[in-house]
Amino acid sequence: MPKSDSSKMKKSTIPNSSPNHRMPAHPMNALRGHNESHLVSPRAKSEMLRIVSFLEELGGEVESTLEVLTGNPHLRMTLHLIRGHLEARVVTPTSLIGASQVPYATANRRLREMIEAGLIEQRPRTKSGKSFSLHPSEELLWQWAQMSTRVERLAERYFGGRKRAAGSRDYYFGGSYMSARSIPPLKLVPEPLKVPGGIRVLVHGDPTFMVMENLKRQFEQAIGTQIHQRAFSIDRLREEGKRNADRKVSRYDIIALDLPWVGEYAEKGILMPLDEIMDIARLDPADFHTAGWKAAHWGGRPYGVPAQTTPELLFYRRDLFAQVGLEPPSTTEQLLHAASVLHAPQRGRYGVAWNAARGTALGHTVLLTMADFGQPVLNLPEIAGGFETDHLSQKDYRPTIDTERGERAARFLMELLKHSPPDILSMSWYERIRPYAAGNVAMAYGYTLLAPYFELDDSSPAFGQTGYLPHPAVPGVAPVAPVGGYVMGIPANLPAERVPAAVEALLIFTSPEAQKLYVQNGSRTNPRYSVGSDPEVRRASPIFEAVDTMSWRDELQFWPRPPVPEISDIIRICGEEFHDMLRGIIAPREALVRAQARADALMRPT
Repeated sequence: MPKSDSSKMKKSTIPNSSPNHRMPAHPMNALRGHNESHLVSPRAKSEMLRIVSFLEELGGEVESTLEVLTGNPHLRMTLHLIRGHLEARVVTPTSLIGASQVPYATANRRLREMIEAGLIEQRPRTKSGKSFSLHPSEELLWQWAQMSTRVERLAERYFGGRKRAAGSRDYYFGGSYMSARSIPPLKLVPEPLKVPGGIRVLVHGDPTFMVMENLKRQFEQAIGTQIHQRAFSIDRLREEGKRNADRKVSRYDIIALDLPWVGEYAEKGILMPLDEIMDIARLDPADFHTAGWKAAHWGGRPYGVPAQTTPELLFYRRDLFAQVGLEPPSTTEQLLHAASVLHAPQRGRYGVAWNAARGTALGHTVLLTMADFGQPVLNLPEIAGGFETDHLSQKDYRPTIDTERGERAARFLMELLKHSPPDILSMSWYERIRPYAAGNVAMAYGYTLLAPYFELDDSSPAFGQTGYLPHPAVPGVAPVAPVGGYVMGIPANLPAERVPAAVEALLIFTSPEAQKLYVQNGSRTNPRYSVGSDPEVRRASPIFEAVDTMSWRDELQFWPRPPVPEISDIIRICGEEFHDMLRGIIAPREALVRAQARADALMRPT
């Protein structure tokens, strides 16, 4: 995922000894505090948006009441820029000039003044460099964060305001994650949900949803009615979701779906758009990891609520790396070198495990590996910070498998095969983690939801010895932690009289209180910033701090598996053709050609 040079600035540290050092810009999330290791709560984003809205409305009221006043273009442009930054929207010179509400020539001069003053950064949106997006500079973000605190203090001083515990302002505006307030226990609903037969839920049979099943009695007490949960493997879950949509009346009040299925489920009318049946603000969208929340949308509308945000990471044995003097790999070349050094079949230890079973499992690996070489599986427009996915519903896309970068990814997998266990071609989701937990593999690609296999087993050689990294990438391509996991939505064929209860149950199942409860009972997935900042959660596992840090660095991305309706079939196609390649039946070049041809035929049927 190529980034502009400003990405280097975003990763810089901010020493305590330098009070004048400005905090780094971040294009997707809220801001950091003075100390890089003390990350501010993402609720800062909501608070800062509240300040932006307040100033926008105050300015509008003053200008409409006193017509003799003219607008302040610098302020209006700054407000528009900050809002775009916090909401992860692209801001162009045209949109910023339009937000100024002054004549074009005047606005253009003010824009140049802000750029020259170092308040606005320009980042190329295309390879030609002729089109730019605009972003607040680190200087402007720093000034705005400081002003936000002053605006709130002034409002509280003159007009009163809500009471806060000591230190809570620091929590919102630059305080330590470690001093964050603890999330309270799960609460009971004021009135039990009245729904005949209880709440019926369709989920994936993974550790997180199984934790939910184990806590069923506690959740039944919280919502005041019974919960009936059915769990399936990933392929069977998708088929059951589609079969349920063909029924006259849904068997389930809530269904879980893998993130890449969102486009398919939306296009086929399997799910209700959530903004039609509930107030989305009740979910606190700013509290979700940006990539997980955006991936739950199709055509700009939310179709599900993140129940798990579980990026695929590289798990590695810190002790084994230390024994041979290896640094954690940050590039694909370093990964291959580490795998070769640690590969010792004669001692029953192998370099690396990964999804290589035929079909869906290997197909995921192919797409994520292509991303490590900077190649999305579709011709997504390249933008600052990655690849643009906001307009997928317009269907202006085609497969991009047979490319130069695609071939490099294929040959990388062939090299990886040399340092893998002998049964690698039958390994899928769980099979790749079990040998890692048993100490038979030095590294493994795996989703965080699988970490309990070794994090909760003190007999595992990997217990307390595992480090977590985003996918190593080739030089010039920023590493990504491809976001996986599940969202929960409401079937479109659910009877209207059951919808209100389903909405309330959905809110509870995905609430911060519920997510913390899952973690306390063994889950290693988390879709919310507030949960990741909870002191008890952070003590439960280093994985939460690692993932939050990746999110701040903008490494959590869902473009490697874009949620278009055809993605499941594209994954299957890649998993079949590349499996033949790994078995030596066809060469890498032929695997690429065949996968490309089948994907083209799928998306442009004759």
